Amino acid sequence: MGAAVIPEVARQLGALAQTDAAIGPLTTYRVGGHAALFVLVEHDEDLERLSRALAPADVAVLVIGRGSNVLVADAGFGGVAVMLGEPYARVDIAGTRVRAGGMASLPVVARRTAAAGLTGFEWAVGVPGSIGGAVRMNAGGHGSDMAATLVGVRRFDLRSGEDTQVPADRLDLAFRHSNVAPHQLVVEAELRLDKGDRSASEATVGEIVRWRRENQPGGANAGSVFVNPPGDSAGRLVDAAGCKGLRRGSAFVSPKHANFIQADDGGSADDIFTLMLDVQQRVFEHSGLRLRPETRLIGFPPSALDVESY
Repeated sequence: MGAAVIPEVARQLGALAQTDAAIGPLTTYRVGGHAALFVLVEHDEDLERLSRALAPADVAVLVIGRGSNVLVADAGFGGVAVMLGEPYARVDIAGTRVRAGGMASLPVVARRTAAAGLTGFEWAVGVPGSIGGAVRMNAGGHGSDMAATLVGVRRFDLRSGEDTQVPADRLDLAFRHSNVAPHQLVVEAELRLDKGDRSASEATVGEIVRWRRENQPGGANAGSVFVNPPGDSAGRLVDAAGCKGLRRGSAFVSPKHANFIQADDGGSADDIFTLMLDVQQRVFEHSGLRLRPETRLIGFPPSALDVESY
């Protein structure tokens, strides 16, 4: 039914929506197909208009964020892809409180808060995503995560049009998890940081950047592919299974860090997916653990990658 209602949703949205829009290039993998509809939200009025169009429609919704944890199939996505525009990337600092738009870049917020003499968000300089996406998956690194400093969010429901302030303790934040649904947008987040020393915070930011360059690959990738199982490292398990450097078509396991998959320029999202399946199976045969993906898979058929074993 979703495909059947797309023309009506497009008619209601008019110039706000682009049909058959390439969204693969909007991800950090820079590969993948098109969305039936794409909407760039520049104003709150756009959110309201979009929710009115989606309310009666049985159509899938994808919130892209900055595309740092998303793999879109070559066949594309048959629903409505939504991205917040730059007006939602604003960062305001008042004392130890920080208000950041859902499209604000995590590295930018990390650097801005460090420069303001605040501490507690330095870890985010190594995560190339958005504030909204980071809330949805409770992103983290270097011993911290969003839950450690998050006060609350403004959350917009694209189906119901409900626009609410939600405190952090009602978001069910856990390891790489929240209760923010796929059709809900984190429009803004509020953080509470601690007073610190600017020089010390900027030094920490610099150290994290240096560590990342030395230990993680650049190029087209989406960060960690698999979630670390309790008490172990997905990268270690992938390496132990002999997968480092393994290639399938235009995709290969990074020789620098085994929990990263990279894509050649002009490569195929389906090659990445095939390689993920292959790595998951090889790790299972070697260690008995079935790794589950951290990457959001869009437009792919159900597969063994969907199995949660820990």
